[in-house]
Amino acid sequence: MSESLIWSAVGLYLVVSLVVAWRSRQGQGTGMADYFLGNRQMGGVVSALSYSATTYSAFMMVGLAGLTYAGGVGALGFEILYFAGVSLVAIFGPRFWAVGRHFGFVTPGEMLGHRYESRGVAIAVTLTSCLFLIPYASVQLAGVGYLLSGMSGGAVSFTTGVVVATLLAIVFSRIAGMRSVAWTDSLQALFMIVASTLVALLVVHELGGFGVLFDRLALEHPQSLVVPGNGVFNLVNFLGLTLPWFFFSLSNPQVSQRLFMPKDLSAMRRMLLGFLVFGFIYTLVSVLWGFSALVAFPSLESADLATPTLLASNHVPPVLGVIVMVGILAAAVSTIDSIMLTLASMIARDLRRSPKGDRSEQAQLRLGKWVMPMIALIALGFAELRLDLIAVLSVASSSGLVVAVPAIVGAFFWRRGTAAGALVSIVSAGALVLASFVTGLKPLGLPPGLWGLPVATLLYVVVSLVTRPPRDGAQFMQIAARASQTRV
Repeated sequence: MSESLIWSAVGLYLVVSLVVAWRSRQGQGTGMADYFLGNRQMGGVVSALSYSATTYSAFMMVGLAGLTYAGGVGALGFEILYFAGVSLVAIFGPRFWAVGRHFGFVTPGEMLGHRYESRGVAIAVTLTSCLFLIPYASVQLAGVGYLLSGMSGGAVSFTTGVVVATLLAIVFSRIAGMRSVAWTDSLQALFMIVASTLVALLVVHELGGFGVLFDRLALEHPQSLVVPGNGVFNLVNFLGLTLPWFFFSLSNPQVSQRLFMPKDLSAMRRMLLGFLVFGFIYTLVSVLWGFSALVAFPSLESADLATPTLLASNHVPPVLGVIVMVGILAAAVSTIDSIMLTLASMIARDLRRSPKGDRSEQAQLRLGKWVMPMIALIALGFAELRLDLIAVLSVASSSGLVVAVPAIVGAFFWRRGTAAGALVSIVSAGALVLASFVTGLKPLGLPPGLWGLPVATLLYVVVSLVTRPPRDGAQFMQIAARASQTRV
C-alpha cells in the first residue's frame, strides 16, 4: 500500500476528529468532574460507543487477531469469557454511580480512599494504576506502529507510527477532556465496527467463502480449530490469561471510572447493552481476521503482523484496507487518551494534598492537564521496546491491576474490610506480580495472572480480620445498596 494513501487517510481522520472534538467544547465547565467525567452527563448511546472504543483497542484487531493466528480458536474462548466478566457492571455499576454522585468522587482511587478512610489506600491505587497502565498504553502505541509499518511495507517506520498515535492522543484529550474523548470515541467506534466487519466479509469471500476458509483450516492448520491446539491455550495459560481479563471492568480504572459518568441509571443500562452488542460483533470479526491471515499467510515472522499483512495484501482493495487501518488507529488512540485522562485525574486528585474549594479544583485541573503529555511520552518510551505479543502484554497489565479487586468488592459488600487490609493486599500482591514478570519466576509453574488475585484476596481478608474497620463505612455501603435496587 502506498505511503501517500496512508498519510492521506490519517490526515482526513485527523481533520474530521478535530472538528468533532472542538464542537464538544460547547457547554464545558471548569472543574475536575467537568473535564475528566464530562460533568457526569453522558447519555446512553455516547457512553456505550465510548466504552466500546476505550475497551476494544489495538488489542482486538491487532492483538486478538494475532493471538488467534498464533493459538487458534482458544482466543475466541478467551475473549468470550471476558463478556462474562462484563456482567460485573450490572452489579457494581449502580453502586459506583450512586456513591460517585453522592460524595463527588472523580477517581476510583478517591472512592476507595474515602470508603476505607485512608489517603494511603488512594495513593496505593493510583501508583499501582500508573505502574501497570502505562505499559498497557504503550501496547496501544505499539499496535499502531506495527499497523502502519506493516501496511506500508516498512515505508512508514514503527517509530513514526508510535509518534503519530501519541500526538493524536495528546491533542484529543487536551481539547475538552472527557467530552472530546467521548465524542471522538463515538465517531471512531461506529467507523471501526462498520469498516472492519464489511472488509472481513470481503476477505472471507476472496478466500473462497466461509466453507472454503474453514475447510482449509481443518486441512492445513487442524490444531487451530481445537483446544489446546499447538499449546498456546493449554489449561494453565488459558486460565492465566482469562482470570485477569474477567475482572477487567473493575480492575482497570480507565474503564471503572466511566461508571461515574452516565447521567442516570437508564443511560448506564443502555451503555451496558450497547457495549455487549458491539463487543460480540467485534470479537467475531477479530477472530475471523486471525483465521483469514493464517490461511493466506501461514509463515509470518510475528503473529501481531497478521492484520497489517492482510490489509496490505491483494485480498483487500487499497481504499478499503486504509479505511480499516484508520479504524484500528482510532481504537488505539481512544484507549490511550482514556488512560491518559484517568491517570492524570488520579495523580492530580489522589496524590496532591491540597485544601478544599474552587482554588483546589483549579490547581488539580492544571496539574492533570500538565501530567497527561508526560504519561504519553513515558508510554512512547515503553512502546519502543517492542516487547512480546500485544495480547499477552495487555493481559500482563491486567494481572497487576486485578490485585485491587478484593478491596473494591469489600468496599461495597464487606463492612469488616479495613484500610490496612486494602493497603497490604494492593501493595504486596502488586509487588509480587511485578517481580514475577520482571524475573520470569512462576511459583509452582503458575503465571501471575492465575495466583495474583487469590494472594490479594487472602491478604485482604486476613489483615482486615486483625485490624479495625473504618467508622463510617456503613453509610457508604447503604448509599450503594439503595442504588443497586435499580436493575441495570
